Amino acid sequence: MSNDQLLDNLEMIAESMDLIAQRFKAIGEAEDFVKNSVGVGILDSVCMRLQIIGELTKKIDKMHPKLLNNYPDVEWPNIMKLRDIISHHYEQIDHEIIFDICRNHIPLLKEMILKIMKDAKGG
Repeated sequence: MSNDQLLDNLEMIAESMDLIAQRFKAIGEAEDFVKNSVGVGILDSVCMRLQIIGELTKKIDKMHPKLLNNYPDVEWPNIMKLRDIISHHYEQIDHEIIFDICRNHIPLLKEMILKIMKDAKGG
């Protein structure tokens, strides 16, 4: 993967996180994801974006196997595993876990993605 491809993938991850943050604003607690069709729609759209993040993370890891090790504050394997769960076992998605990811993990991930992008651009 060229540096341009890496940056493109990182930018798509950042875009997905921005969309998650925008959609998550309507969610005050985990139950908001499942109490009506609007919440379920938000949950579905957030999960799709989490799936994209996981897929792009897998691509990055495959093409640059040591890169993500330089950013140990993020649980990269869990991001990739979540992609597999969403893709192959959607019925097992726990709305409380998705809520926790959106509230507590997406902000740190966004920070790290921006740092990786800066580092990839040379500082």
